[in-house]
Amino acid sequence: MALFSLSEAREELARLRPVLAEIVAVRADAAELAAALGSGTPSPLGGLPELKAAQARLDDLMTAVQATGAELKGFAPLLVDFPSELDGADVLLCWLEGDAELSWYHRADVGFAGRRPLPR
Repeated sequence: MALFSLSEAREELARLRPVLAEIVAVRADAAELAAALGSGTPSPLGGLPELKAAQARLDDLMTAVQATGAELKGFAPLLVDFPSELDGADVLLCWLEGDAELSWYHRADVGFAGRRPLPR
């Protein structure tokens, strides 16, 4: 497992922003298509073929995130962790959908409940 420095993680997050934005958009389309199919109500987005295409696109996008060494931990909302080290401890630099920047971390053994702001 590769470790990211804080600056490397921030650079990678900047590169991933378009991918993450597309995940959010395709996720919304897939949810709407699934709801329409489940209720039998037509959707202007299409039907089963469009849902399958959206699901396949989401798989591709999530694979692209994971290929960077980042860990996609949550889907709705998106949660992306970057393995790192802080003061000799294994941590995950943590970005949550809606965060303006990468400014949180949590110890790898504690998880999201231990999320703390990065020291300045």
